[in-house]
Amino acid sequence: MSQTPSPRHTALSLAASGVPVLPLRRGKVPFGNCPGCKDNACGGRPNMKTPGPCRCPGVCHAWAAATTDPAVIVSPPWAAAWRRAVCVGYHPGGAGLTVVDLDNADAIAWAHETLPVTRTVPTTRGEHWIYRGTMPSANAVRPGVDIKSLMAYARWLGYGTGVTAPLPDSVRALAVKAPSPARRAPQSPTVPFGGRGGECPHRTPTYLDRGVSMAVQRITEARGSIHATVYRTFLAVLSTHGRCGCLTDAHVGRLFTAAQAKGESPRHCTDAWTNALTTLGL
Repeated sequence: MSQTPSPRHTALSLAASGVPVLPLRRGKVPFGNCPGCKDNACGGRPNMKTPGPCRCPGVCHAWAAATTDPAVIVSPPWAAAWRRAVCVGYHPGGAGLTVVDLDNADAIAWAHETLPVTRTVPTTRGEHWIYRGTMPSANAVRPGVDIKSLMAYARWLGYGTGVTAPLPDSVRALAVKAPSPARRAPQSPTVPFGGRGGECPHRTPTYLDRGVSMAVQRITEARGSIHATVYRTFLAVLSTHGRCGCLTDAHVGRLFTAAQAKGESPRHCTDAWTNALTTLGL
C-alpha cells in the first residue's frame, strides 16, 4: 500500500523543482519567530517589507523564510519544525506563480465565468486557480476570493490538473481598488525604469500599450486610497513589463500624468515607483 510522503519529503521534492517551501504547523499557519526575531527586532529578511540583515537559521518570518535549499530544509532548526509540521507551505511569488484562492462554490462559479482556464487544485472548501506570473497579494478582492503571490504563502495541495496559463490582466485588476476626479498639472518623471534589457516576451507593442492604458484607467477611475492605488498599479505594470526593458519615457509619463491628475505629487509618484521596483527586486 502506498504511503503518503512526509511534509519534509514533499518539501525537498518541491525545492528541487524551484518552489520555495516552508513548514506549516497545526492550523496551517507558519511557525512563529524566534525570540531574537520577535516583532522584527532583527530588522527582517531580504525581500520583506522591512529588509534587513537577519541571518537567523530558524524557520522565521513566514513566507520570507521559504527556501529551495535542501541543506536548509534538513538543517537542525528546520528538521525539528518539519517533524512538527502538518503540511507544506510555499511562496507562490518566489516560484513565479499567482494563486487565485476560491473559497466556496459561488467563487468557483464566478471564476469559470470570468477567468481564463488554468491549472486547478482542489482545496478543502474550494479550488486554487494557478497562473504563471506574479503580482501583489490581496485578500477578499471579492466574496470568497483571495490572491496569493508576492509576499504571501499558500498551502501546497498537489499539482492539480490542467495547464498553467499566463497571469491575465483580469486577475491583476482584482488587486487594484477602484475609481475618481482630477486636479493638478502633471510633471515629467525622473525615475529609473528598472528594466534589465532582456528579450521582450510580449508578442506586439499593442500588448504593452493596452496594459499601460488599463493601468492609467485604474488610476483615473480611483475613488479613494489614491496613494495605495497608484502604488499597486505601478507594481502591477512593473511585474509584467519591468524586467525586459520595454517601458519607455512615454509609458511612464502616462502613468505619472494620471497619478498627478488625481492629486499625487511628483515626489509621491517617484516614491511609489521606486518602492515598486524595490519590492520586485528590479
